[in-house]
Amino acid sequence: MLRTTLAAGAVLASLLAPTAAHADTGGDAIPALTDSRGRVLTLRGWNLADKAHSGEQALSGITEKHFRDMRAKGFNFARLVVFWDDLEPEKGQYSQAYLRKIERVLDWALKYDVQVVLDAHQDVFGPAFGHRGIPAWATRTDGLPFTPHPDDWFSEYFEPAVQRAFTHLYEDEDLRRAQARMWRVLAERFEDHPAVLGYDLINEPMGELREGEDLPTAARRIESEQLTAMYNRLADAVRSADRDGWIFVEPTPIVGEGVPTGLGRIDDPKVVYAPHFYNSGMEAGADYDPAARWIENYEQAVTAYPKKYGVPVLVGEWGPLNNSLPNMNRFFREAMASLGRYSTGWAGWEWCYGGGYCAVDATGAFRTNKELTAEPYAEAVAGTVRTSSYDPATGVYRLEYDAAPRRGSRATELSLPPGTWQVGTGGTAIVLRPKAGRAVVLAAPGARVTVTVTATGRG
Repeated sequence: MLRTTLAAGAVLASLLAPTAAHADTGGDAIPALTDSRGRVLTLRGWNLADKAHSGEQALSGITEKHFRDMRAKGFNFARLVVFWDDLEPEKGQYSQAYLRKIERVLDWALKYDVQVVLDAHQDVFGPAFGHRGIPAWATRTDGLPFTPHPDDWFSEYFEPAVQRAFTHLYEDEDLRRAQARMWRVLAERFEDHPAVLGYDLINEPMGELREGEDLPTAARRIESEQLTAMYNRLADAVRSADRDGWIFVEPTPIVGEGVPTGLGRIDDPKVVYAPHFYNSGMEAGADYDPAARWIENYEQAVTAYPKKYGVPVLVGEWGPLNNSLPNMNRFFREAMASLGRYSTGWAGWEWCYGGGYCAVDATGAFRTNKELTAEPYAEAVAGTVRTSSYDPATGVYRLEYDAAPRRGSRATELSLPPGTWQVGTGGTAIVLRPKAGRAVVLAAPGARVTVTVTATGRG
């Protein structure tokens, strides 16, 4: 949240009178996330992950610079990867040192006004299979085989031992309790931290295929019968410590192929649907194929759940492996437009300094086409959003909203990426520029407000 003191005279004081804010959720519209003051949020940012370090060196790959650089380019959100195997390396023994390391990272986020979701990450279950996530002591395979696939790590999810480990995690009562305790420990420690928006209960959950099942059928069954129950258990565990944080729930990664989820209702008032947005061909390094209509098919599939259950959407991971192929400029433009139609926001994979998936290179400059992720947007709207859109061809962002009546916050906050931007409201509101990359719009209660942000020089 913006922490700037706004000096004002009598007129400005009247504009600062309290108001409430809400999202327009008429019909089958997907609701938006809101903050503690009721403002409609847009979250845009990146994953922060340090998979290379554990134990005493855990999280050492994430520094204050990550947050400073993200915020300087206009991003206000981070999905922070944390590992159960680091938190509880031995059963019942929680690492206070690891909790302090997480807190240090969250303090950096707070300093730069970046909101954070804590993501309980797993890749191929965990250390028992050469990856990170669920501790080895919580891994049960019934002696089934596992063969590594170093050139195609995702295929390791289909190894019999890995699939059986997921079944035990979902079905064994003692493992259920252990997973819930892990989340209570995290929520108890961080429920009062101002940077924490919420909790992503497990990254990219998978499960065990039954004989004769194809992958989409298995995914829907796992989501319906196992993930729904698990998320309800873990939500209860979080709520025993934190009544206010948002609960983020993911389908299986198969949704990335345009397969609707079988996930059921999560009985919690602050649930966010958090799918990932990956295409298997592009994950293998292929170029974007617009004729395949992958983005359109994904959008249709991924919006069914939030419309049915009335929950917001935040895409927790997205971004191609090879961002410089010929069609990738078109991909980023079309992906950003699609994400803007249905989601509260997103976290790209990942904010790091180098090649591959990294957002920026070693100098901190955007890598090819990833500059297209940096757009003007309204971080928090004190009212009902009617329309919000950005045209990258003209460099113009437009926001129309109805300012709420006299309850709650009055400030609508805009994020502006590097460059020179002109912010206008057609005389219907006051625009303040408290710091670089920010603008605040203050409007009279109930006013129809149109904000136009125009690029006059790009950074």
